[in-house]
Amino acid sequence: MTFEQYDIVVVGAGHAGAEAAAAAARLGARVLLVTQMLDTICQMSCNPAMGGVAKGQIVREIDALGGWSGIVTDRSALQFRMLNLSKGPAMWSPRAQCDRMLFSQNWRQVLESIPCLSLWQDEVVGLLLDGGAVAGVTTRMGHSIPAKAVVLTSGTFLNGRIYIGEDSWQGGRVGEAPAVGLSDQLRDLGFEVQRLKTGTPVRIDGRTIDFSQLVEQPGDDCPAKFSFSDTKPLTEQKSCYLANTNLKTHDILRTGFSRSPMFTGRIQGRGPRYCPSIEDKIERFSDKDHHQLFVEPEGWHSQSWYLNGFSSSLPLDVQLAALHTIRGLEHASIFKPGYAIEYDYFPPTQLTYTLETKSVENLYFAGQVNGTTGYEEAACQGLMAGVNAVLKLYGMKPFVLSRSQAYIGVLIDDLVTKGVDEPYRMFTSRAEYRILLRQDNADQRLTPLAHAIGLADDERMRRVEKKVCQIRELESLVEGANVVPSDANAWLEERSSAPLAQRVKLSSLLLRPELSLRDLSVLSPEVATAVAALPAEVVQEVETSIKYQRYIEKEQEVANRILKFEEIALPPDFDYFSLEALSYEAREKLRRYHPVSIGQASRISGVSPADISVLLLTFAR
Repeated sequence: MTFEQYDIVVVGAGHAGAEAAAAAARLGARVLLVTQMLDTICQMSCNPAMGGVAKGQIVREIDALGGWSGIVTDRSALQFRMLNLSKGPAMWSPRAQCDRMLFSQNWRQVLESIPCLSLWQDEVVGLLLDGGAVAGVTTRMGHSIPAKAVVLTSGTFLNGRIYIGEDSWQGGRVGEAPAVGLSDQLRDLGFEVQRLKTGTPVRIDGRTIDFSQLVEQPGDDCPAKFSFSDTKPLTEQKSCYLANTNLKTHDILRTGFSRSPMFTGRIQGRGPRYCPSIEDKIERFSDKDHHQLFVEPEGWHSQSWYLNGFSSSLPLDVQLAALHTIRGLEHASIFKPGYAIEYDYFPPTQLTYTLETKSVENLYFAGQVNGTTGYEEAACQGLMAGVNAVLKLYGMKPFVLSRSQAYIGVLIDDLVTKGVDEPYRMFTSRAEYRILLRQDNADQRLTPLAHAIGLADDERMRRVEKKVCQIRELESLVEGANVVPSDANAWLEERSSAPLAQRVKLSSLLLRPELSLRDLSVLSPEVATAVAALPAEVVQEVETSIKYQRYIEKEQEVANRILKFEEIALPPDFDYFSLEALSYEAREKLRRYHPVSIGQASRISGVSPADISVLLLTFAR
């Protein structure tokens, strides 16, 4: 078979690869997506869920940009919950439990529906090069596939090795072969290659679980959804459940430490600190007498249940014995053991902000090959890499999001500026501008930007424009409504809220934390009529903007000041050792990372405020 030249070849069909291929093809590029197994496109290898704290914001941002993760999640969801509702709106994070098989099927249907996008089942084993640029890929079947750009999204498959107790073998996932060859070639080309580790828990046969002994965790009463498009919210949901380990569980797990690949040193790669294995938890938190576990369904019609929080690479007999000490799981049998996997990744300081490699032109990395963990983190990188690969081929300006524009901007800046020494996971605490980057306003922040480059379609843009109009109209009504003591005090006292001494604006009452806009609307017929007619997300966003207006304005002012540093460019090949006023550490770090702006330089560890002052004196004109 002879392959014609493609604009872009995407290597790997996980969450990063699927978003990269879809975005590039929708922008008009001729794309080939190459994967070892077409039947496992976007397989949820670990937790069968999308979203969560900060991750949910990323999925909404992907959707706002015209990506597909939110739509596929809505079509595949078993349960929806908005997390952190007891905290402020900046912390609210959507999460959906998904049907694993349906999720993969829906993604494949999406990919097969996109013109200009082709699929090919094979393994990429090498890159074709033309001078200092990539020119295509070579495959296990012996094919050479020419391409103008390549996006590498190989996940945990690069020289992957699986561990269960004292047993280990090569694999990208249990039952699937690793990808061998690419890492060696890239190392020969001068890339730094390191190892990381992740893991997954046992899958339990639901017919052997005593759910009456577990604590039910249902979905939201009025479930929302991820996509800003016309996907439908759930009308039926499947519950998750809570369980707990105990001291007997911990004692049994400790009996396997002498055969643990993590404790005996056979695994060299560092695992995710914020999602440790169960053996790591009981070792690090030895004072705890229990750890909470989440028993989560993997499908509408599947008996497979995922034991979130029980990731392990201990021997199978130890895993089973410990499992049987947990209330409700005393007689549990399993479909698949927990295991750890160690794999190659490329420290992401070797990338530009577009996720193009600095060493090889038109070669892009996205997903776990950059040292991240999580479907959401991978998917957003894939989308940004696919978009930027196309824009470069078209001679257009790169599409780069700042830290004040999106969690995606925070993630990519963290990767290329700071690098990683453990699998990177997004948290709300990583974002300086959390109030600006809420999950509810992702469409207003990002859809106009995506529409300008052709990624978000006209219908998406019309939805945003309509929503903005509705928000402004309701804000105007609320700001213009007055409330007098005689009409409001009895109602306020019923809600343990202080009575009024004089006429006030309805918007000032909304500043009281115990009162919501929907509650207060009863004090104004015009506002009540508008609130009843508008979508819940519009009402909630107006409430948020009024309640947190001062904080939002303050954050925006800080973001605008910092933006000035981002606009002061640094020469790509400047000799920082010629600036003797810089500290020696700063000169070393700046020469190594070659930041593109003073803003990026300020976020490099070892570059002090005094060093930034020197750079400003040198380059700010």
